[in-house]
Amino acid sequence: MKICFIVSRIPWPLDKGDKLRAYYQIKYLSTNHDIILIATSESKIPLGAKDEMLKYCSEVHYFKLKRISQILNIFGTLISSLPFQSKYFYNKKVKKQIDFIIKKANPDLIFCQLIRMSEYVKDLKYTKLLDYQDALSVGLKRRIENNSGIFINILKIEYSRMLKYENHIFDAFDKRIIITENDRDLIPHPDRNNIMVIPNGVDTEYFKPKNLNKKFDIIFAGNMNYPPNIDAAIFLVNKICPIVFQSKPELNILIAGANPSMSVINLVSKKVTISGWVENIADAYDSAKIFVAPMQIGSGLQNKLLEAMAMKLPCITTSLANNALGANRDTEILVGNNANEIAAHIVNLLNDKILFDKISLGGNEFVKKKYSWEKVILKLEEVIK
Repeated sequence: MKICFIVSRIPWPLDKGDKLRAYYQIKYLSTNHDIILIATSESKIPLGAKDEMLKYCSEVHYFKLKRISQILNIFGTLISSLPFQSKYFYNKKVKKQIDFIIKKANPDLIFCQLIRMSEYVKDLKYTKLLDYQDALSVGLKRRIENNSGIFINILKIEYSRMLKYENHIFDAFDKRIIITENDRDLIPHPDRNNIMVIPNGVDTEYFKPKNLNKKFDIIFAGNMNYPPNIDAAIFLVNKICPIVFQSKPELNILIAGANPSMSVINLVSKKVTISGWVENIADAYDSAKIFVAPMQIGSGLQNKLLEAMAMKLPCITTSLANNALGANRDTEILVGNNANEIAAHIVNLLNDKILFDKISLGGNEFVKKKYSWEKVILKLEEVIK
């Protein structure tokens, strides 16, 4: 099968969740299919990214969106009903070039990642698949509920538009997938049960412990310019850790991940290290004892939890994140929904080796059984055939 795979960012390096999902889908699908990658981006193509993707794609087409066009699009949202992000990533000239590439390729399937890219392909007369990934409207709603300030009205407008668009765009595609059952059930379309659940996976060969020196007690990792991760990092350092310091004053924390915002950088102290981009995120995991993901907002499956579990780190998270993950509480993961509960779990893991080993091994077995990419791609193959 020939597949035109369209994404809003070239999926390399693996510093964002959507890039990671696309990269592994392409990598494993390329075994049995001819993949033509079409990517837009706000910046220049990262060094080595095209060569990396050509390992798995017969063609790689890349379009840098001009800043002036995006600025005009932002103003255009004032008279448009499209979500801001759909308008922001759309360019008429790029659309014509994409149409030409797709017409020339005559693919068996157009694979569209994220609804922000659907404007490019929604009217094309080919079999089309939309990867919703998450119920984005729900993530926006949680941000509204947990934030205030000058941007709250913009978020409310985007939430209203996204909710309508998630419903509207459903019928423009022949096939649809999403990461979790929870998010599928929140898509506002009467036929949402026809959306197939295809979770993310984890590369268990890459994410396996090397038993490096444990320089840190706690690690939290992810794209540190992503609002749910920013919120979680601040909550960890400012609310949870002061409670833990009362009994564990020597505690050291690592916040690892690309593009840390100023509010994350400002968390730096003698006890808190902000690494920024790391060449090998597996080594960052391996340098810590416990993984803590105190997610308060956002939606979807947290790749960071899959990776940490594969690294045999005992993991602590919230019900919000574990509802998507589906791990068994107290045997495969520890769950806390406020600073006191999460702090207590951290202290208990540091004090109780039996509990530490039980959660680390239970989580590792869980992720290998349910979330290996090989198993995930078998489900995806069933959808696209």
